[in-house]
Parts: sequence; structure tokens; C-alpha cells
Amino acid sequence: MQIITRRKFLKLTTGALATGLAAPLLSFEDIANAAISRPLAANTPILVVVSLYGGNDGLNTVIPYTDSIYFSSRPGLTYPVGQVIPLDAEFALNPSMTGIKTLWDQNKVAIIRGVGYPKPDYSHFASMAKWQTGAPNNNLNTGWLGRWLDTQVEDPMQAISLGSVLPPLLAGAKRSGSALPLGGLVIPNGVLANQLQKISIPSPKDSKLMAASATSMRNLFTLSADVQPVLKAPAPLAPDLPTVNGGNAGGDNNLAQQLDVVAKLIAADSPTKVWSVSLGGFDTHANEANAQAALLGVVSSSISRFMSQLKSTSRSNDVTVLIYSEFGRRVVANGSQGTDHGTSGPMFVIGNSVKGGFYGDQPSLKSLINGDLAVTTDFRDVYATLIENVLKSPVAPILGNWNGRVNFLKAAN
Repeated sequence: MQIITRRKFLKLTTGALATGLAAPLLSFEDIANAAISRPLAANTPILVVVSLYGGNDGLNTVIPYTDSIYFSSRPGLTYPVGQVIPLDAEFALNPSMTGIKTLWDQNKVAIIRGVGYPKPDYSHFASMAKWQTGAPNNNLNTGWLGRWLDTQVEDPMQAISLGSVLPPLLAGAKRSGSALPLGGLVIPNGVLANQLQKISIPSPKDSKLMAASATSMRNLFTLSADVQPVLKAPAPLAPDLPTVNGGNAGGDNNLAQQLDVVAKLIAADSPTKVWSVSLGGFDTHANEANAQAALLGVVSSSISRFMSQLKSTSRSNDVTVLIYSEFGRRVVANGSQGTDHGTSGPMFVIGNSVKGGFYGDQPSLKSLINGDLAVTTDFRDVYATLIENVLKSPVAPILGNWNGRVNFLKAAN
């Protein structure tokens, strides 16, 4: 029988650990947690981060439906005025975003326009790394929420990502969030369990990577048992959503499933302050109109359902949702009825604590920079606002001496 040592474990997981991102957890795609034995204190703010992978087309999300340049720049990809969902006299939502519009009408949606960073990068990986590290000018290997975790007491349930792999967003230098696979967690038993438990025992001779593997394994065995009953329980009801036949773009989807699990664990008072969920598919180089509309419909209906589910819990006023993508798309359509990688785009912040409305200047279609929209709001302005007002933490250890803020949150009571 082959014996698993900590060194062998590290060799097996070296691909994840060598990146320097989330060393304690990226080596274990099945680390799951959410023990409910230590309930989150009442009225504790919770941040839910929704990452849209691929580069969402901001111009067809928040549409300048009275601007003639919008229509002339992308024939075949624009929406007729009669189809869009007006927000005011100039801007409208994509026709598929009826759920977000309902929340907008309740003053629970802030749309921050023209968000990006200096010297935009058109690579998916490079740009998402800048957004997730929160450090566009530096090659950091820690996420902005990972650095927040570094300032907190070690607790693998502080931040949880739904999925089998932890995103760099939650990877710190000393601490990291945890990954919770949607299918739940299967804990090994017998001889294998005994070997893995030995790996979890810390030693003063451990290197940083060995100590990280011990922490990961320790978290796995400490937290695995309590989550299963919660995951099997029904999700909270969404009392104010009507039943719609055929109008919700195809029933179940991965984002909705992720947010259902988040709603369950929030309702169960999981001691988790940060949740990360995601949806891919936004790299719409071809046949964009139908593909993006379907995806935005998924985002809109999933978020709307999630916010309604929270009304069945005691946490509806505690949760703030952030939605972002790694870049927007080019203004002018390409030759394949799609758009190519661009620069800035809108961010959405949603919750009962949000002051609904538009924030940041809309990039002008008359003043493009090499064919791209200008960046008018740095994403660090948004991050800093959330760090101070939702995570209740100082900004300096996470973003350095960053002074920008966006006033989209209500004053604390």
C-alpha cells in the first residue's frame, strides 16, 4: 500500500500551489465547509461577489438607447427602443433583465458606469487577475479579499467560493477562503482518512507550502460534517416572485444553483462574511445578441430570486451583492455579429443598504480611446467603499493608500 506523506501531497498539488494563489485551498478542489455550529452574529454585513467571466458587453447591458452612435456602431447588435427596459431618459437595461429592473424600481440597485483600471489589458487571464487582485499596477499574487482575510482571525468559513476551485480573489498570503463544491463533500474514510489526518498535524519543520497543506487538510476534517444537512434542506422561499411559465430562459442554471446554496447557508447563519459565485460564457465574439441576452437573463433572474429568498430570512438587510466582469467589449461590432475585447463596463451593487441610481460618468461614444470606451471610475473606488462599509475594515492593508470612494451605500444606522 502506498503511504501518502505531506511531501507527496505537495507534489500532487504542485500545479495549484506553485501559482502562489490560495495555497491552502487550491490544492483541494473538494474542500467544503459551512459548519453552522458558530452562527454569524445578528446584523453582520455579508458581501456576495458575482464574477461574470468572459468580458460582458456593457453597452448591451446598460444601453444608451437614445444615442445614435450606439446604433450606427453595431448594426444588427442593437436593441430597438421599444424592446429595452428604460431606467431614465438616456439609459435602459437589456430586455432580459426584468428582475434587476424590479430591484431598480425598489431603489436597491446602484449602477457604477465606466468602471475599469489604468492601461487596460485585453487578455482574459491578465485582466481578471487585475480585477481579482485589486492591484492593476502590481503583479500581486493575492486577491483583494484574500488580503482582507489576512487581517482577520483564521477561520476557513470567513469566505467561501461556490465551486471546486478557489478563485484568486479569495487567496491571501497567510489565509484563504474555502471552496464548496455544489455537489457537496465526500470525506474519505478508513486507512486513507488516517493518512490524511496525519498530514493535517502541523510541524515546526514545515515549509510554507507544507504548512499550507496541513491547514487545508485540517479545515477539511474540521468542517465537513455539518454542511450536508443544510445543503439537503430546501432553499428559502422567494415569496414575492410570481410563477412564470416559459419566461425564465430555460429553468435551472449553475448561477441559480450557487445562489440557492448561498441562500440556504445564510439562512442557517453560517459564519461567513464573504461569498463568491460566478457565471461564464460572456466572451461573445460571435452571435452575441442571443447569447448575451440569455446569460443576462440568468444573472437577472438568479439575483432577483436570491434577493427575494433573503426576505424569508433574518438577513435581508445584511447582504450586499457585487456584480462585475473582467472587461467590457469594443464599441464597434466585428464581422461575426459579435464584439471583441474592450475596456470599461458597468458594475452593479445590489441590496437593501444600497442607494439606488447611477454613479460615475458614462463614457462618451464620441470620445473613444483607440476605439474603446474610456475608464471613468477605477474599480478600487468600489472595492474601497465595500471594504470600509460592508466588511468594516481599514482599506490600507488591502489596497494601500487608495483614497477613491463611491457613495452608493446608505449611512449606517
